[in-house]
Amino acid sequence: MSFPLYAPAEEHHMLREAVRALADEKIAPRAAEIDASGEFSWDVYRDLVAADFHAVHIPEEFGGAGADALAVVIVIEEVARACGASSLIPAVNKLGTVPLLLSGGKELNKRYLTPVARGDAMFSYALSEAEAGSDAAAMKTRAVADGDHYVLNGAKMWITNAGVSEFYTVMAVTDPDAGARGISAFVVEKSDEGVSFGPKERKLGIKGSPTRQVILDNVRIPADRMIGAPGTGFITALATLDHTRITIAAQALGIAQGALDYAIGYVKERKQFGRPIADFQGVQFTLADMAMKLEAARQLTYAAAAKSERAMHGEPQKDLTFFSSAAKCAASDAAMEITTDAVQLLGGYGYTTDYPVERMMRDAKITQIYEGTNQIQRVVMARQLLK
Repeated sequence: MSFPLYAPAEEHHMLREAVRALADEKIAPRAAEIDASGEFSWDVYRDLVAADFHAVHIPEEFGGAGADALAVVIVIEEVARACGASSLIPAVNKLGTVPLLLSGGKELNKRYLTPVARGDAMFSYALSEAEAGSDAAAMKTRAVADGDHYVLNGAKMWITNAGVSEFYTVMAVTDPDAGARGISAFVVEKSDEGVSFGPKERKLGIKGSPTRQVILDNVRIPADRMIGAPGTGFITALATLDHTRITIAAQALGIAQGALDYAIGYVKERKQFGRPIADFQGVQFTLADMAMKLEAARQLTYAAAAKSERAMHGEPQKDLTFFSSAAKCAASDAAMEITTDAVQLLGGYGYTTDYPVERMMRDAKITQIYEGTNQIQRVVMARQLLK
C-alpha cells in the first residue's frame, strides 16, 4: 500500500534553498550590526524585495507571488535563522494585510496590496493599546462617522515596524455600546494628517525592527477605507491571528535553528580535557533534546500552515484556532529553551556579543509574548477543547 508522505513539496525545498542562500550571503553578515545599532535595515528590505521574499503571500491578482501559507513559513523561518528582526519584514507584511484578504473589498485590496507586492510600502497591524493588550476588546480608540468619512482618535501601542510602514490596519470602536461587536477595522496611511508615532521602545531583542505607538489625532479618512462591514473589525482581528500566529511560530523556529546550527559547529571545534566537547555524552544529550523539540515544533507549525492555507481558500478548518495557538506556543517555548541551551553550550563565550547565540536568545523571548502571550494561547487552546 503506497500513500503520499506528509511533507513539503519540491517547490518548498527549492524556495528554502533560495531564501537560505540570500540570508547567508546578505542578511547574516549584517545581523549583529542591525542588533547593535537598533536601526531598521533598509538594505535588507531592498534585498528581500529584489528577490520577491518581502510579501510572498500576496495573491497574483494584486501583483504578488501568490505563495501558500507553508511557503510563507519557510521564508520567515530562513530569514529568522540569520536575523530575527529582519524576519519581521515578511511576517508583519502578512499580519497587516491578512485583514484585507479576509474581509476587504476588491477595490480596497487592489489599492493597498499592489504597492506592498511591488515593495513600495510595508503594512503594519494596530490592535493593542496601553490598557488593551490580552484584553484587546477593551480598546479605547474611537472612529466617529462624519458624512462619508470617519474621524479616528486614540493611541495604539506595541506596533511592529511603526514609522517605517506606509499602511496600518487599525481597529477602532465605532459603536461604544456594542462591546466587541462595536469594533471596526480601517486602513490608515502614514501620510494621513494627524498620524504620528511615539518614541522607539528600547527593547531586549529584535532591535532592528522599530516598535512604537501609533498616535491618531483627529485623523479623517474616507469611509471606503473601512475593512469589511461596520462592527466586524474584532472578528476580523481574531480571524487574522488564526493565520498569523503561525508566522510567529515560523520566526521562533528560525531563531532556534540558527542557535542549534551554531552550537553544533561550536561543540565540534571547542576542546576541553584533550578532546572536542561534542564527544561528551552530556553535551550530546543537550543537542539531541534541542533538535527533538525543534523538529516537533516544526511539524506542528507546518500542519497548522496547511490548515491556514485551506481556510484562506474557503475550506472551513474547525481546528485552525487550536493548531495556530499550539504551533505558536510550542515553537516559541522551544525557541526559548533551545537558545538558552545554546548559550550554555558556548559557556562564557555564549554570554558575549562576539557570538550570535546571546542575540538569538534575546530575540527568541518576544515570540512567547507578541500576537498573544503563551498564557493566552493556552486559554485559547483550552476553550477550543472544552467547546
